Amino acid sequence: MLDGTEQYRKGGQPTLRDVAERAGVSAMTASRVLRDDPQVLPATRERVRAAATALGYRPNEVARSLRLGRGSGLVGLVVTNLANPFYSRLALGVDSVVVKDGLKTVIGNTGQDLDAERDLVADLVARRVDGIIAVPAGADQRHLAAAVAEGVPVVLASRPPEGFAADCVLVDDFGGARAATARLVERGHRRIGFLGSPPAVYTGTERLRGHAAALAAAGLAVDDRLVRQGQTAPDEAARAAAGLLALRDPPTALFCSNNRNTIGAFRAIRALRARGGADIALAGFDDFELADALGLPLTLVAYDSDELGRAAARLLTARLNTATGPGTATRRSPMPPPRQIVVPTSLVEYGE
Repeated sequence: MLDGTEQYRKGGQPTLRDVAERAGVSAMTASRVLRDDPQVLPATRERVRAAATALGYRPNEVARSLRLGRGSGLVGLVVTNLANPFYSRLALGVDSVVVKDGLKTVIGNTGQDLDAERDLVADLVARRVDGIIAVPAGADQRHLAAAVAEGVPVVLASRPPEGFAADCVLVDDFGGARAATARLVERGHRRIGFLGSPPAVYTGTERLRGHAAALAAAGLAVDDRLVRQGQTAPDEAARAAAGLLALRDPPTALFCSNNRNTIGAFRAIRALRARGGADIALAGFDDFELADALGLPLTLVAYDSDELGRAAARLLTARLNTATGPGTATRRSPMPPPRQIVVPTSLVEYGE
């Protein structure tokens, strides 16, 4: 014969009614004990708690919160590429803030696919998350606007809202790219290749704009033959970089709009050097772990990605603490206007 814990391990989760039956009390009494009602007799409290422990019972906090008219206690974090270390740092920053308000973070990956993002946001809203922090895949953000319309606070990270009002936290994409490209120009480079994200991605567009501004300030024009956009993985970036370096008049330096492109470009440059080719200078957006161990002069645009997450979470919790809860019309005070925070950047040099 199986004891209570083993029985429910094999046959499913125990319910409040199961706990009440084992303790010999009503379901209402068991519920009062598990809510720490001081009116319950000590002996009854001990019996119910012993039954819950024996059965391995865990209260369904989500269902309980919904019955009380509250949210689920969850914050949805929507990102485009969990393979990118940037998003793990962003998530850690978010979680470090929301946990102080008793909230938990649920992460969803869209793979840069807009349909997947729409489905994920709809699912989070249906599950009554308290709020959503999103890194949108593109400019079509109607599904995020719909979430806001349903009373779910939304904060955008790394990209601004399009077509609706929302808090957002951005990186100084333009300024960082301009500074890194200017550093390459200062070192005498005039043919500088660009490797970037898909054109629809805000950060890639802003970083290309900053790259172009630095060239223009030096009296140089962007050579479209030296621009490659659309790479989202290091192997794609390596092929794109190899293509640039194989041109009849190749660039003497490369600027990459994110760490995935920088890693791919490094691999292409290393392969070229192994064949006795010329040294190619490399600069990129996003500092990353082990960048100092690559053995190649490298200029990187650095910023605090954890702070990006923390700032987004602070904006979200401020909204939650102003409202009585998602999906409700009654508020403690008028909602403040949307805020935009810009995280600054700096240049770091490796291998000099």
